[in-house]
This record gives sequence, structure tokens and C-alpha cells, in this order.
Amino acid sequence: MEVKALACELPATTGIPLSRWSTAEIARHVRAAGIAATLSDKTVWRWLNQDAIRPWQHRTWIFPRDPQFVTKAGRILDLYQRGWEGEPLRSDEFVISADEKTSIQARRRRHPTLPSLPGYPMKVEHEYGRCGAWAYLAAMDVHRAKFFGRCERRSGIVSFDRLVDQVMSQPPYDEARRVFWIVDNGSSHRGPKSIERLTGKYPRLVLVHGPVHASWLNQIEIYFSILQRKALTPNDFPSLAAVQERILGFQHHYESIAAPFEWKFTRHDLNDLIAKVPLEVTPSGTRAA
Repeated sequence: MEVKALACELPATTGIPLSRWSTAEIARHVRAAGIAATLSDKTVWRWLNQDAIRPWQHRTWIFPRDPQFVTKAGRILDLYQRGWEGEPLRSDEFVISADEKTSIQARRRRHPTLPSLPGYPMKVEHEYGRCGAWAYLAAMDVHRAKFFGRCERRSGIVSFDRLVDQVMSQPPYDEARRVFWIVDNGSSHRGPKSIERLTGKYPRLVLVHGPVHASWLNQIEIYFSILQRKALTPNDFPSLAAVQERILGFQHHYESIAAPFEWKFTRHDLNDLIAKVPLEVTPSGTRAA
């Protein structure tokens, strides 16, 4: 029990200059502290494994610090379930997830990329020359798996508004009862001013901001991850034009085979998640344990 308790503390609390424990370091500290005269690394591992305690592993996370985290996240989760303010969405109401993927570089390798051969993987030259970068602005209809996108030299209000125009000017969105746009808090669509700007041009558009540091709630990020893995890695392009051709070509290809993402995280799951992280609003407006 003492060994397990020790493994559940940061090494710094015991005065050990380590960032995280290993089984060998735990066994060494236990012997030096006189908790046990003899103790092997394998025994420590076996004891900890009984309760799935793995102090040698770590992962990063972002503490939810938006005072309205549950409210904002809940609205997005309701939209994924085709609901809004307690009412189901109609057939002529649509949900769009949108964001920007910035700094997509064109890296021209100094030697040609070689395809894979039996026993050998693809070979990509380490050195490259930079040929510029795109900002890829994209939107997806989450219930129809319909994708829209454009490459811009830079992101910003003007570029994002062009994406909105691209979507809202074509059917069925141009005649929809309401079109909900789920976005993060990026500078091109942040706060009340962005709502005023976009709804002034498109009265049927409803801009829905997610909580701060909660991009995982925005389904377009899933598509960006697929794009990165399938079309942009490894990065070997002779020009910016080649990058644009690849991005828009993949967008068309993916749309032809895609189905709506099977989103399973609901309000119930959100409440369970928040219950595991007790939060309170601090005077600064952020949240802390």
C-alpha cells in the first residue's frame, strides 16, 4: 500500500529530482527510505499493475477554464443530435462545422521521394526548400457529410467571410430556415461582433461559439486530422499550386466516400466528464479545481 501511495505522488514531493517515476526509481527510493529492505523492479511493476497505476506515463490536457463551458458545449452537442433549445431541428435547418487549418507549407524535397519496395518503406529526403504556405478554410455539413473549402494566403475576417459566402450562396443553405455555424474563438469569428457581422448579411445564419480551448467539440477538426494523415503527410510538394490541388482534390475525393461522423459524446457524457473535474469560478473569471 505504501508503494502504491508513493507511485501516486509526484517525485518532487519526496525531494527526488525526477519528473516522473519509473519502477526502478520507486524500488530504489523504497529501499533507501527503509520501507522495505529488498524490493525488485518487477515486484513494483506487478503491484502497480494490479490497480493500473502507471506513473511513468503522462499525457497533456487543457483545463476547462471557460465559465460557461457546460452551457456552450451543451448547445453544440444538442446540435449534433439535431436539437436546439429543447426543440428538434426541422428538415430545412442545417448544422455547419467550420474552422481554419493554418500554415500548410509546400516543402520541396532536395531529392525525389522514392516509393516503397518489398522490405523498404517510402523514403523522403530530410532536407527541403520552403515554397510558401496556405491557410485552408473549410466547413462541413455534419449531418450530410458535405464539405466546402478554399485555400487562402492568410486567414482572417475577409477570408472567413468568403467561406461563409461560398456556403450560404448555394442550395439548400440559401433558402434554409436556419443554418447553424459551429466555430471556435479564433480572431476571424470571435465574439458578438462576428455574430452581428454575419447575421447582418445572412439573417438565417446562427453563429454558435464553442468554449475556450475545446476544439475537440468541433467536428471539422476530425476532417482536418484525416486530411493531414491521408493527403499532406509526408509533405513533398514542388509548389503552392500543388498543395492547393492536393487539398481540394482530397476534399472532393473524401466527400464522395464519406458518411457523417458517428458522434457518440452526448450531454450525459459531458456531465460525467465535468463531475470528474470539480470546478469553480475564480474572481478572474477562469476556473480552477
